[in-house]
This record gives sequence, C-alpha cells and structure tokens, in this order.
Amino acid sequence: MNLDLSKIKKIFFIGIGGIGISALAKMALSRGIEVLGINDEESGKTLDPLRDAGAIIYYQNEFKELPDADMYVFSDAWIYRGPELILEARKRDKPTMSYFEALGEFAKGYKVIAIAGTHGKTTTTAMVAEILVDAGLDPTVVVGSFVEKFGSNFRKGKSEYLVVEADEYNRHFLNFNPFIAVVTNVEADHLDCYKDLVDIQDAFNKFISQSEKKVLDYSKYIDKVPKLSVPGLHNRMNAAAAFAVADVLNIDEKITQKSLAEFSGTWRRLEKRGATAGGTIVYDDYAHHPTEIKASLQALRELYPVGDKKIMIVFQPHLYSRTKALFNDFAKSFKGADKILLLPIFFARETKDDSISSEKLAEAIVKEGDNAQAFSDFKTAETFIETLNFGPNDVFVTMGAGEAYKVTNQVFKIS
Repeated sequence: MNLDLSKIKKIFFIGIGGIGISALAKMALSRGIEVLGINDEESGKTLDPLRDAGAIIYYQNEFKELPDADMYVFSDAWIYRGPELILEARKRDKPTMSYFEALGEFAKGYKVIAIAGTHGKTTTTAMVAEILVDAGLDPTVVVGSFVEKFGSNFRKGKSEYLVVEADEYNRHFLNFNPFIAVVTNVEADHLDCYKDLVDIQDAFNKFISQSEKKVLDYSKYIDKVPKLSVPGLHNRMNAAAAFAVADVLNIDEKITQKSLAEFSGTWRRLEKRGATAGGTIVYDDYAHHPTEIKASLQALRELYPVGDKKIMIVFQPHLYSRTKALFNDFAKSFKGADKILLLPIFFARETKDDSISSEKLAEAIVKEGDNAQAFSDFKTAETFIETLNFGPNDVFVTMGAGEAYKVTNQVFKIS
C-alpha cells in the first residue's frame, strides 16, 4: 500500500493499550496526528502517557460507536477480542491496518535498523537505541518495552535513523525494508502461524533479503562487550549484536562500550521490582519460551547461587498453541528453580484448547524431578502464596508474557 501519511489527520487505534501499538500511537502524536483509541482494560503504564499527550481513550465496556477517522490501526489480539470493531473499520473505506503494517508505513523515509529474532530482540533494540543516542545520532525508537534510559517505548528523534523491534509473528517483520537487519537467533516458535522450523527460517531469510545491510554473525564482538549490569550470557550475546550494529555505523568503540556498560535494562526483562519488608527480592520477567526461561534462570543463578537463595517462579504459560507445541521443552526448562507455581494459560489471541493445561504441564515438570503445582485461577494462587513464609533468603519471580506480574502487585503490594 502506498499511504500518504500527510493526509492522515486522525487515527483510531483498536487495542491502544498494547505495548507495541501504544508506541506507534505516540509516534503519531509526535507528528501532530489526532489519536483516539479503545482498550479492554486500564493500563496506566501505556495509557497515561498517551492521555497526557492528548489522546482520547475509550474502554470496551462503555464503547458505543466507532468514531470517524482517516485511518484505523488494530492490535493482533483484537482479531479475537473485538473482531466486530475491525470489521466495522474495514467497512468505512479508510485504511485499516495491523500495528506492524501501519508501522511499516510510518517507517518509510527513515533508515530503519530492524532487530529481529526469536529471543532477545527487545533488549537488543534497547541497547542499539541507547548506543545511537550516546553517539549523538538522535534516533527515533519504537520498542516493545519501556527503555530505562528514556522511560518509554517510544523516542522521537530528529535524525534519519529509526530503530524498531521487528516481530516475526505472522511475518510482521516483512513490513520493513531495513537499512540494517539484525537477527539475534532463530528457533521454533509461533507454530500457530508457521508450519515448522523450516517455514520460520524461510521467513527470516526473506526478512534478511529485504535489507541493505545485515548483522548475522555477531559472535566476534562478544570479547569486546564490557561488564554489563544486566546478568546472563544471553544479555552478553544481545550486547554483541548491538556492538555489531554500532560497528556497521562506524560508532567509536569507546562510546559503544560505555553505553553498554551503563545499560540498565528494560521493563519486564528480568526486571528487579524491589524487595519486601522481610528482605525477599522480587523480579518480573517476560520469558515465555523454554529457551528464555532457561536463560533467565541461568542469569538468576549467576546472581543468586544454589545454596545462597531459594528461587520461586510463578509462571503463566502464554498461548495454548505454544504450550502444546513445546510441551516437553517447557517441562524441562525450570531447572534451577526451587519451586514453580503455574497460573492458568494466557490465551491472548486464541480460543480455549482443553487438550492442554497448566495442570498437565505441572505434572510433566514434577516428572522431570522439579517441584511444581498449578492453580485454577489467580486468586487461589495468591491465597496460597500469602501462606508462605518469605524471608531474606528468597527470590520471588513472576514470569510470562501475560499477566503473572499482577500476583506481585496483589501479594507484596510492590508497584
């Protein structure tokens, strides 16, 4: 589609509270475009900055009629949560696009640095963004988390560079023709929209073929990575990929090393949320794939060795399809945790599949020799956790791409 954004004066966002789509809404506001949107629940982290910038936001339970707009942008999750709104938007004879289709249109005219990969793309995107900022290249940034350095999932820059997190789900990353394309890694995931690993690899190959410059083998940069404040080998690899991008852009190595050494992380990526009055350390982590769970536990044990502290994981599986396809890998991925509590599967964009459940996963984890139990709902899990005696030798971690973090809010009252 050849969309003339100069003619777009008002955009309505369906699912505006999502971490990615809210960044695009901020980008639209930064261009002087009027922004309206609907969300299914309050999400202050993403919605408050939009309101402060002038966006008008409705809630699904009070919504009456789709407003007129020059363009409609929808979150993939709303194909299931509010398909009638998307259908209505398409009847308006106005551009109606998914978040990534729209972001691809907004990206035209920039030199796009697109970070893709099964794991690590959020952190790597944030690292690249911070390096470019520190090097004075003043990039615009769109990332699927809140970057500590600029406290947002969006940064408005004045240069020709746009740094974006490019998601492989549903081949969304093919909406970009990057100046630099980065692939952190490729693994089986999103098997609800890919046939198998070969199908996934084909999509990544197409993404790479659309780019002007490519960052694939970044292992040679690992020795140049300074000591990081974020733990884990996976973060050193993310930093090596970011270092490779900096090298392509001819950024001074001293600037890159200083930027990486000062990198303090992103929201929900092994984020230390604080400590309780009794000294229990509390983390929240976005890991929702077996490889990511293993990497996060390795990083935690790097900080808190076995025998030093006990680690409890409260994990919410993300999607029936992913849990089912990677079931055996999930069952083996919690080595290093002392106890695993499983919340009901977060179905997001799927209908219920009774053939898979957190109860079945808990049984499989126990068979692997680990201590796990499942709960039928959040309230039951929270009531159980409140009976436990946590102290200074405990580390409590909520984990998953859904709403597991809400357990901490309820039980420990850490905001």
